[in-house]
Amino acid sequence: MKQRIITGLIGGAAFIFLTVLGGWFFFALLLLLAVIGFKEYARMNGVSATHPLSLIGFAGMLVLFIPWDEIGLESPAAIHTLWLLLFLLLAVTVLTKNAITIDGAALMLLGALYVGYGFHAMFEVRNAESHGLLTTCMAFGAIWASDIGAYFTGRAIGKHKLWPSISPNKTIEGSIGGIVLALAIAVVFALVYPDVITISRALLIGLTAAVAGQLGDLIQSAYKRIRGIKDTGALLPGHGGVLDRCDSWLIVFPLLVMTDLLPL
Repeated sequence: MKQRIITGLIGGAAFIFLTVLGGWFFFALLLLLAVIGFKEYARMNGVSATHPLSLIGFAGMLVLFIPWDEIGLESPAAIHTLWLLLFLLLAVTVLTKNAITIDGAALMLLGALYVGYGFHAMFEVRNAESHGLLTTCMAFGAIWASDIGAYFTGRAIGKHKLWPSISPNKTIEGSIGGIVLALAIAVVFALVYPDVITISRALLIGLTAAVAGQLGDLIQSAYKRIRGIKDTGALLPGHGGVLDRCDSWLIVFPLLVMTDLLPL
């Protein structure tokens, strides 16, 4: 527990520092997390880093992650990127005479989109022209509030299991407690910055962060259960891997961008 707390504090402080700096400092952090995260994803699916599937998937993940507009290049259409990635992965199944199967190709396509666009959305929110840091802090604040609220409410009054076949320790009461605390944090942001965000929009952001964040956690729990593993990696002692730590983020931030809730 002591090691978990120490590494959590150090890792958290470094993350907050680079988030506040923003720009290419934050980009470098997200790039590192995306690279490690995709490597974890490939490994948990039994694919080595040097395998053709992994290399193609990794390249596709980078294309989806890189903010092309920020480096002065035209951003490739997402549908074109995904189709080209699909084509290359399926071509490998033919060239290897099905030694590499369509199942493996589909997994790498899924991983490239999950990791690549998930981290791209985080950079898009932080790098927004208007209130990028504020909206990023608000989103993370609501996500973390949901985690904390769910944990302590579940321990205090949790009786009814939320989804025992996926995550046996989570409860319905804990889930509701997490949502309530996330909404409260979102309202605090609206009260502190009334000229930036309305309470109604803050509540929508808080609700999205809480519900989608909890679902993101369950998605990763379900995947790990299928693969028979406890953690996706060992980036920080006692905290698991990148995908363990970022599972909620990878779902919440794309939804916030696509629903136009962020940036403000």
